[in-house]
This record gives sequence, structure tokens and C-alpha cells, in this order.
Amino acid sequence: MTQLKQWQHADAAHHLHPFTNQAEINKTGTRVISHAEGAYIYEADGHKLLDGMSGLWCCNLGYTQPKINQAIAEQLQELPYYNTFFQCTHPRATELAEAISQRAPAHMNRVFYTNSGSEANDSAIRMIHRYWDALGQPQRKAIIARDNAYHGSTIGGASLGGMAFMHKQFTPLENIHHIAQPYWYGANADISPDEFGLQAAQELEKKIQELGENNVAAFFAEPIQGAGGVIIPPQSYWPEIQRICDQYSILLVVDEVIFGFGRTGHWFASECYGLTPDFIVFAKAVTNGFQPLGGLLISDRVSKALLSHTDDLAHGFTYSGHPVACAAALATLDILSDGYIDKVRIELSQAMEDYWLALGEHPLVGEARCKGFVGALELVKDKSSRKRFDKNGKAGALCRDASLQSGLVMRATGDTMIIAPPFILDRSDVKDLTEKAWQALDITLKKLS
Repeated sequence: MTQLKQWQHADAAHHLHPFTNQAEINKTGTRVISHAEGAYIYEADGHKLLDGMSGLWCCNLGYTQPKINQAIAEQLQELPYYNTFFQCTHPRATELAEAISQRAPAHMNRVFYTNSGSEANDSAIRMIHRYWDALGQPQRKAIIARDNAYHGSTIGGASLGGMAFMHKQFTPLENIHHIAQPYWYGANADISPDEFGLQAAQELEKKIQELGENNVAAFFAEPIQGAGGVIIPPQSYWPEIQRICDQYSILLVVDEVIFGFGRTGHWFASECYGLTPDFIVFAKAVTNGFQPLGGLLISDRVSKALLSHTDDLAHGFTYSGHPVACAAALATLDILSDGYIDKVRIELSQAMEDYWLALGEHPLVGEARCKGFVGALELVKDKSSRKRFDKNGKAGALCRDASLQSGLVMRATGDTMIIAPPFILDRSDVKDLTEKAWQALDITLKKLS
């Protein structure tokens, strides 16, 4: 038995995978990724793939970053672990909190650490309740989120998320309500994107009025829906959401687990959209995926209320602010500060507009869209009517497999293809990526014909 077969056999016998049909991959055998370099990953059989998804939206600087490796190794020698409970801290936790705050919107100056974005969203729910308790309004428990949103896979995060297939597998938390997403193309809307965006935003106001404004605590949303299909809201959407949150004194939670730390060409997408959030949820790219770390950025007004409590905050995690993870994050922020944010905003976003949007000319693509350094393709049966394929996800699955065949990792969300490549690519790499994507589309079209 080859080494690859041994790994696949052990995997099938002992490993339960997330978001996977286990019975299916046990038959076909898992893809074993053995090593990586730069923006490329390698399968154990030697097949080389351009990683168009930066791992799982997290390795924004690719896989070869000696400075991060060195920071991790040095921290393991100095202080491999200590907690931040019981009036304790350590140098890396304090340095990182300061470094993130310096890069955040000016009104956000306090950080709470978790291990992931899912835990950070759960923590936001806890702190929202504590905020309203401090203001003497404990009845404000209702939280509003959006259909087809993704906020993690813990009970709290998955309840906030608006994905029906996930909700079928557990009982979501009470007091979480959902409104329509700002998905102009998917709604097959016959009005302009800006008009649609206003209407989608005003669904929040309707829901607040339905629930009673004195009962609503917060609104959770991704700046761009990532796992839902890189759904970029119309320009009219976010200004109206901000107006509504301000008018009704609703806390605004912006989930930037994917889009924080440069993906839109800004440190945080909240800046890109001119938002004033009360919480920013972060994770993933903060350590370039080299260590697990997540957390919350908390606004000054919320911090003031939280600090007004005279009892302990009864919330936290064994690994909150883990020193090795914080060291990895500090090194990551240093590297990102060396021109990468500007590179995304100026060079890579332009390359996406020049090359990725041209994929919209392919007969299988109903719409190509991009923002910063993310992109999506809508696969359709008929471009003029936006008619989808009869079995949702069939075309996407074929295209995903075809992209791997073409040497590119591209993710399928139903029949929407999405990418979020590493920032270390240059303009010629983006051209190469889109050529591989076009080849995958050709293969897919042939299989569907």
C-alpha cells in the first residue's frame, strides 16, 4: 500500500471531517495536501494547485512566511502558554490588542480574544446582553441577522447564520431573527441594484418595528457575504443600514472574519463601506492561518457600558489570547503593514476588474463580480433570463472538480464559484488564475452539454 493510500485508509477509518459527506469521501478517498509553498499547495501525489481560496480565507500572505514561523518558535521558547484569566496578562496579548486597535476604526479601542470567528460571534451575543443590562434595558434580547449569512458553526454562530441546511441539523437559539440578504443577482430583480439595495436594507427597519424597537438588541452582518457566495451588496445598502441602526439605537455587529486585515484593500471592510460598528468580529487572516486566533474589537461606547459593571465578566476561554497565537498575529500585522493593504486596494483589485470580470463573457457565466481581492461567478443555464440549472449545485460541483483538474482551487457554493486568493500574487498571477478558471468553465460546459 502506498503512503497516500495509507493516509486515505486511516482518514476513512478515524477522521470525521467538517462540512463533508463522510460516506462519499470514504468511497472516493480524501485529497491529501502534503505541503505548500508560496501561493501553491501540493497533493500527496505531486499535483500542484494555485490556492485561489487562501486556505479557508485565511492564508492571505500565502504559506511561506519565515517571519511568522520565527515569531512562533521564539514565543514557544519564552512563554509557550499562560492564560489571561484572574487579573493576568502577558506581553504578546497586550501588544497585539494595542496593534489591532491602532489599525481599527478610531472609535474601537478594546479587544477580547477567542480562538475562532465562531467563538467571537458567540462572545458578541454575550456582550450585547451585558451591554443592555448595564443600560437598564435587559428586555433587549432580539438579534437580527440575514438569510444565507455565515457566522460560524457553534450553536450561537450557526443560529446567527441564515443557512437553512445548517438549521435542519440542530435547534437554533431563540430570539434570533432573519431578514432577506442584499443579493441582487440571485433575486432576479428587475429593478436597479441601488433600488434593490435600499429595499433590502429597509427590511431591517420593518423587522425592528415588527419585534418592537425596545426589544431589539443588535444587527449582525458580514460586510460581504463570504461563504454565502461572495455577495457584494449594492452601494446603497450599507449607508441605509447604518442610518437604521443609528435611528433605533441598535448595536451593529460587523462580522469581518473573512474581510478583516486587508481583503478589501482596507484594514477592515467597515472602513471600505464607511461604517461605525459597535463590534467587529475577526479571526482567520489575523495570524495568516498559522495559529488559531479570533476575537472582537469593541467600540468605546460599548466598552464604557461593559466596564460599568461591578461584577466579573463571566466569559472567556482557556486559550483566550494564547501567547503563541498572539506572536503569530503580531508578525502577520507587521508583514501586512509593509505595503500589502495598498497592494490589494490599488494593484490586485484592478487586476481583478481587468481579468476576473472578463469571465462574465463565458457562455456558462451569468455574472462575474469582484471587490478588493475576492470574486464570484454565477453559473447559469441561460444568461439572458438568469435561469439556473435544474439541480442546484451540480454545475458548481463539476466546475470545482474541473478547476482542480486545471490546477486551481476554486470553491463552489451551490452554482456560484468563489475565490479569495493570497495577496502575494501579482497582476500576471491573476491573469494566470483567470485563464485556469476559463479552462475549468470550458470543461464544465462540455460536461453539462
